[in-house]
Amino acid sequence: MIERWQEHQSACCATDMGPPSVLVLAGEPQSAKAARQFVRAYVGYHVQGVSAEHIDRVTLVTSELVTNSIRYGTEPGDSLRIVLDADGGRTRIEVHDPVRRRPRVRPESEERSRGRGLLVLDALCPGRWGIYDIALGKSVWAEVKA
Repeated sequence: MIERWQEHQSACCATDMGPPSVLVLAGEPQSAKAARQFVRAYVGYHVQGVSAEHIDRVTLVTSELVTNSIRYGTEPGDSLRIVLDADGGRTRIEVHDPVRRRPRVRPESEERSRGRGLLVLDALCPGRWGIYDIALGKSVWAEVKA
């Protein structure tokens, strides 16, 4: 998906602006990999002197948000959108999907193999994530401090 964007840049528009801040993906499991590649490229390009640890945390948070969106926020044929904003102090990740149902934190359980995504967000972004409605669905966002 990232490759398609790079392949279709026209010669007239080939400036060195780096990766865009928005990526639209199919609501399919393999899109999580494309999301990880996208966020690594974006943060690595747009944030001067960024640490590998910060990129890893942002990538993990993105993976959790996208996986939850694919699993609970899309139906077959739907798409989701990733919107990034980064500076030297933090990286904000938003994942938009077409379902208004909001995710909820589940109690920890040794018996379930799923349902820990929001607990991961709490650990990596304490008090710095949330949910809001958008015109056609919802946005789940998180900010990772640098």
